[in-house]
Amino acid sequence: MSKRYWLMKSEPDAYSWDDLVAEGEGTWDGVRNHRAAKNLRTMQVGDEAFFYHSNIGKEIVGIATISQAGLTDPTDPEGKWAAVKVRPVRKLANPVTLKQIKADPSLPDIELVKLSRLSVAVITPEEWAHILSVSEG
Repeated sequence: MSKRYWLMKSEPDAYSWDDLVAEGEGTWDGVRNHRAAKNLRTMQVGDEAFFYHSNIGKEIVGIATISQAGLTDPTDPEGKWAAVKVRPVRKLANPVTLKQIKADPSLPDIELVKLSRLSVAVITPEEWAHILSVSEG
């Protein structure tokens, strides 16, 4: 199976890109939306994800890799929800804002906009490559 791409949202005042970098590896838990949890369960080691600062900033700031997949969320006492571990790969050359993404005709169906409340979204390979090119200017 080939590598898949994702977008994972976090409120930077709760858990930021800098927090992940400082930890070296973080657990992506606390997701309580069924579609987002399905996306977490689908992830495989080596998949990559854009790290998106929600609420404050509203921008893609970095790339993380899935370092452990198929975990049970340690914050769920019933053991029903999914989690993964992620490691930072690199900060983007320039953050890519939600405003830029919404205005970009090359990203008409991106889940970040279409399913704006989804905290763990699918990114197509084409969307991934385009966002990287926007970041690099």
